[in-house]
This record gives sequence, structure tokens and C-alpha cells, in this order.
Amino acid sequence: MSSRQRAVFLDRDGVLNRALVRGGKPFPPASPSELEIMPDTAALVELKALGFLLLVVTNQPDVARGTQTREIVDAIHDRLKAVIPLNDIFVCYHTDDDRCDCRKPEPGLIFRAAEKHAIDLTASYLIGDRWRDIEAGERAGCKTVLIDYGYSEQNPRLGPSMRVTSLREATDWIVSQNQRESAA
Repeated sequence: MSSRQRAVFLDRDGVLNRALVRGGKPFPPASPSELEIMPDTAALVELKALGFLLLVVTNQPDVARGTQTREIVDAIHDRLKAVIPLNDIFVCYHTDDDRCDCRKPEPGLIFRAAEKHAIDLTASYLIGDRWRDIEAGERAGCKTVLIDYGYSEQNPRLGPSMRVTSLREATDWIVSQNQRESAA
């Protein structure tokens, strides 16, 4: 049996907190006062109980664009950590123009988290609400779950392993997959 850990990688906006949708596209809250934590984040304790690490992997390009500060991003993360039993948060502050390896759909954030926490990516999952999340998870070798809100943007070219309409459904699917694997 592997000594490596299993994780559930979670996108932030649209998964842990409500994204602000304008013109069919999701946007992050501009401040902690705009942060609305999704009610079904309580289901994540079930994944913790199964031994999964809960790791956030989030793109926050508004910092590079100058429309958001790292301090506000940190304050939002502090609020999330106060309510949700997260193990760690990994953030990409770049835009597409930076061509970094950490901005989803690139899997760099996931690889950094895997290295830091000794994670078996093939035994791990990624839950996201956008094509960038799913492609990053697939490229990293994770099983992926798309929370499909019907945004006006492209669909993932890769995956997802499962398509659902809520974090509760995503959690239930991972729990059922875990039960199947344990029974095998």
C-alpha cells in the first residue's frame, strides 16, 4: 500500500464560495464582505473522515491585473479556513499572458501541492466549476468532477470523470467511488 496521501483539490470561486456571475461568466468576490460560502461545503467533512486532504487550487489573476490585492485574497482565504477544514491553499496570481505553469489549465499548482503533501495524484480528485479546473486535474492525473453551472464559456476538452450540479453531488460521488475501491 502506498504511503502517499490522497487529496481532493478544490477550486475556490464557484465551488467553496458563490461566484458572482455576470454575462454568463463567473467572477470572484471583490472583498470578504461579498464572500458567500456555499452551504454544501459542510459535506467536505465526509471526505476528511475518509482520509482525504482538502486542498484549494485557485487562479486569482485580478491581483496581476491590479483590480485586487493579495491582502484581500488572503482575507477571503482566512474566512474560508475558519469555516471549512482545509489543509492548504495554493494560489496562482498570474494572467494568461504570464504563461506560467501554475495558472490552470496548467497543472503546476496541483504538482506543487502533491510534492508538498506527498500526494498520490492517481488516487486523488479535483472538483471545479470551469474548464480550466477540469483540464488541470486531468493533466495532473486526477479524477475530475465538474460542477456544471452552465456558464457561457467553453467546455473542458479533457474529462470530466463526472458532471454534477452541486458540491454535495460531487462529494457523494467521491464517497461512492471510495466505497467501490475499498470493496475491490
